[in-house]
Amino acid sequence: MSRQPIRFRDIARLTDEPLNPLSADELMPLPALSDVPELTPPRPRWLENYDLSLDGFSDFDIPMPKTPEERERLVRGFLTGLEKLLDPETNWTFAKLFRLSLDYCMRCQTCSEACHVYLGSGRQEIYRPTYRSEILRRIYQRYFTPAGKLIGPLIGADVEVNFKTVWRLLELSYRCNICRRCAQVCPAGIDNALIAREIRKLFSQELGIAPTELLRKGTRQHLQAGSSTGMNPAAFRNSVEFLEEIIEEKTGRKITIPVDKKGADILLIHNAGEFISWPENPAAFAILFDAAGINWTLSSDLLGYDVVNYAVWFDDVELARIALQHVEVARRLGVKKIVVGECGHAHKALCVIADRVLPGDHSVSERPRESCLPLLWDIVRSGAIRFDPSRNDFPVTLHDSCNVVRLMGIVQPQREIVRAVCSQPLREMAPHGVHNYCCGGGSGFAIMDTLNFSQWRNAVSARMKVKQILDAFGDVLDPGIRKYVIAACSNCKGTLREAINYYDLWEQHGIWYGGLVELMVNAMADLPGPYITWNEEM
Repeated sequence: MSRQPIRFRDIARLTDEPLNPLSADELMPLPALSDVPELTPPRPRWLENYDLSLDGFSDFDIPMPKTPEERERLVRGFLTGLEKLLDPETNWTFAKLFRLSLDYCMRCQTCSEACHVYLGSGRQEIYRPTYRSEILRRIYQRYFTPAGKLIGPLIGADVEVNFKTVWRLLELSYRCNICRRCAQVCPAGIDNALIAREIRKLFSQELGIAPTELLRKGTRQHLQAGSSTGMNPAAFRNSVEFLEEIIEEKTGRKITIPVDKKGADILLIHNAGEFISWPENPAAFAILFDAAGINWTLSSDLLGYDVVNYAVWFDDVELARIALQHVEVARRLGVKKIVVGECGHAHKALCVIADRVLPGDHSVSERPRESCLPLLWDIVRSGAIRFDPSRNDFPVTLHDSCNVVRLMGIVQPQREIVRAVCSQPLREMAPHGVHNYCCGGGSGFAIMDTLNFSQWRNAVSARMKVKQILDAFGDVLDPGIRKYVIAACSNCKGTLREAINYYDLWEQHGIWYGGLVELMVNAMADLPGPYITWNEEM
């Protein structure tokens, strides 16, 4: 049966059925996959307690307002928050960019074909970058422009419809990875990713509504415990001891990792998730820095060992609180600069966005903050370490993290490193560099697993990345040939780990993933054996 295309007015339609139901048959086919999991499997009974009528998926375990009074309060709060977003006094960080993006969209839809979510869904209308923006734009034009006020309010008597429209905007803002590929191709420079992020900010700062993983278990736990993982300073020190054991076991070298060293040249801050999920990554940094003779340190101070700042995706106030603590830790240690480890969003939060929210005496000129990638390339070309590329004699492709490459323009250092430490030519994804697709886990999706949201992430937002990987290894898909996807970002690695499981890429095609520094250590000529251990049990 043919289906009518969804219309903007449908966004407020009251129904218990999905507004735009999706099925696996409508999704873009992937090569070399004979058994793609169903996009909409039977729902567990407990999901009936939640509103999944947008597209059958949700991460929000927040009870929806039930009474007319509660719903009207949410609508009024939304309008108050939107007014604040438009005011440079209350939104000095992004008000100008936000208003320009609302005012000057030409509705040409050039951005749609650049969006991996839209493409991965089989071009479903509700995932167009302009879809949520146009809904917000109509509210903005009616309430906050002279012409709209003359016509009269779009949202008025029907509280139920008003509420549904507002709630839909909340949900739709969490169907965008905020990768900003849409802004890159827009002929007018409209940033629909920024609009999605500002909608999230409105709900968080004005109404206290945000996914549990980002707010309660994210920024709040980070500020209270010292890490979004819950790792406290004592647990971090234990982790450092464990890293030293890993180093000795794998390399035969007994290295003492510097912690809280005053006056070091570099304070290296990792995503604390590395210590738990991929300890071989921070251990590899220690091996390289020790061999290269770098004067560096880690910090055991509260927040000093976790560069994560999940607020960059949804809340300026939470972001400022965390970024300020990171800079304060560096100031107390008296280091010359902060170097961010392999964590993409932390690059964005600490190296770029923080200066919009931090006071002047904490600006980047006072305490430089840099990416680890140029430093790692400096280590390679310095000749301080001898690398044997034959130790990395397997097919390799490179995933470009959005916030490192597209946002900060760091494109070549990682590629030069791969050419220096691998014997086989780098298999570039198509597209790659600043045009690369998001892994599908950006903007918090990598850690959002409440309700059934992980099914949507794997089946839709990560889909184009899986296609890119399969295309890059298209001539060597034999599972007996081990292949390595470089992902120099913790959240990207988490997303790839789940996608590899979901699409069975290890069993069927021998595809695995890891960071860049592990590949570098694996190629160190004077180490007794391989550093990378292939996961034989996947």
